[in-house]
Amino acid sequence: MMTTQILGISAYYHDSAAALVSDGNITAAAQEERFTRKKHDSGFPANAVKNCLADAGLEFRDLDFITFYDKPLIKFERLLETYLAFAPKGFRSFVAAMPVWLKEKLFLKDMLKRELAAIGDMAIKELPPILFNEHHKSHAASAFYASPFEKSAVLCLDGVGEWATSSVWLGNGNDLAPQWELDFPHSLGLLYSAFTYFTGFRVNSGEYKVMGLAPYGEPRYVGIILDKLIDLKDDGTFRLDMSYFNFATGLTMTNDKFAKLFGGRACSPDSTITQREMDMASSIQAVTEEIVLKICDTVHRELQTDYLCLAGGVALNCVANGRVLREGPFKDIWIQPAAGDAGGAIGAALTTWYEYLGQPRQVRGTDFMAGAYLGPRHSNQAIIDYLDAIGAHYVQQLDDDQLMPELADILGNENVVGWFQGRMEFGPRSLGGRSIIGDARSRKMQSIMNLKIKHRESFRPFAPVVKCEKVSEWFEIDRKSPYMLLVAPVKEDKRREMTEEEKQLFGIEKLNIPRSEIPAVTHVDYSARIQTVHPETNPRFYHLLEEFEKKTQCPVLVNTSFNVRGEPIVCTPEDAYRCFMRTEMDYLVMENVLLAKADQPEWQEQGDWREEFALD
Repeated sequence: MMTTQILGISAYYHDSAAALVSDGNITAAAQEERFTRKKHDSGFPANAVKNCLADAGLEFRDLDFITFYDKPLIKFERLLETYLAFAPKGFRSFVAAMPVWLKEKLFLKDMLKRELAAIGDMAIKELPPILFNEHHKSHAASAFYASPFEKSAVLCLDGVGEWATSSVWLGNGNDLAPQWELDFPHSLGLLYSAFTYFTGFRVNSGEYKVMGLAPYGEPRYVGIILDKLIDLKDDGTFRLDMSYFNFATGLTMTNDKFAKLFGGRACSPDSTITQREMDMASSIQAVTEEIVLKICDTVHRELQTDYLCLAGGVALNCVANGRVLREGPFKDIWIQPAAGDAGGAIGAALTTWYEYLGQPRQVRGTDFMAGAYLGPRHSNQAIIDYLDAIGAHYVQQLDDDQLMPELADILGNENVVGWFQGRMEFGPRSLGGRSIIGDARSRKMQSIMNLKIKHRESFRPFAPVVKCEKVSEWFEIDRKSPYMLLVAPVKEDKRREMTEEEKQLFGIEKLNIPRSEIPAVTHVDYSARIQTVHPETNPRFYHLLEEFEKKTQCPVLVNTSFNVRGEPIVCTPEDAYRCFMRTEMDYLVMENVLLAKADQPEWQEQGDWREEFALD
């Protein structure tokens, strides 16, 4: 029997991606930014498509269906209706948007066909059927169909799809039924993005910075937000007062009325963070958590299900996710690791398999994401060929029994290591495929990584990776968290009690106070964004943690994405070596090849890379 091959595509907004589903199995997925090196690349994901096909050993002609993740004509309808509703406001934005729509997006199907035909080197009429899914259905399908649950509620929260900004679904077997939705412009994702913009961070990429900044502030603006900006009902539904916002028709997220409410203008990206921004971050985070918890209570009461799946950009708010797990009414939750638009490519393909083709769904004890290790891989030989070509110095192919103990010693001596192993992760988190790792016990590791490696804001926390069976010994969580999407407190017996003098500190002054036995991964509120490592999905990363624990009695390391500020996560050996040489990383291990910075030839930089990536 022939295998049915379905290609899912997400493109033209942000985080373009492609995914391949073979007889219902997710076999490959990748984001276009990793290949083009353009962060959040929104263009057609030609490189990602080629990678997915190459990984499966397929030709383009082997595809049976291609499914796009949303419906652009309905999105255009929303755009026109919004401008009409707010007219004459928004004329400048209307004039800016229309040429792009009239030239390209209204004819997206034809544009898609041309792009796909070029990849397949075929005539347009020879292409397989092209289907279009709804945006929030793609989100919901990426969560439910990839989850380990036979039946569950599904909650999607993001900025906006076609019309929907929040949607609720009931998944049962291969059926995914819509229940209700909230529509644009009333959006939790856009409300959070408004605060992201106002505090000086970039919309669609800086929201996690606001989440990281929140514990440094006090939620002193919660009352103002709930009184002025949002009418929140007991069931979690809400309406925004659009007189404070500019995103519906303008070129910015907020307006002068919003600025007056918070006592000053929006911050510029290069401005110094003050207590006001910390308090605003704390306040919008608290409101977001309250809304999410209220909606979850409503969904549980209405659908009477024990399990919940989450997707959409708001589902990347791992602090809110942790509260839903601890305080919410569900027995368990599962979050799509590529919860943003990139994951829509997976959802679009899975919808075709289960809904369009009506295929049965067989659940199992684990999810269907393979640890999110769905991208390209590189062999030891390919790595050596590249290193030889550039004259790099390395230790050739240590086997794992030699390599892992040596790396454990290197890490235990407070060195920072670039870790390039196996298949690249799909989604925004590095999960032990393309990671930078260090000793979580080190008091100086956070500042070293932030300032000398990542070249990013000093307040940003780092995530711990921990052996799956040891997570409850170190953190207040009783289940696995393989995708770094749950925040939980560090265990009481691992914490360090603050002195009375330290307790009096405010804001960013809190940064350098060690909070626990693992200070490099303990945030100022004693929380941590946890990743559990499992031998069945990443045996080599697990092996390294075992060796580190043998030497230190600590099964926890720091894990952060293998990139510098403003650059996508590395994809190839060339990307990894370039990042290694641009920073003060001490060692790089690519598969079984180990490199020490001190042994490398002098690096010749082409242009000023810090200028190129300075804006994120």
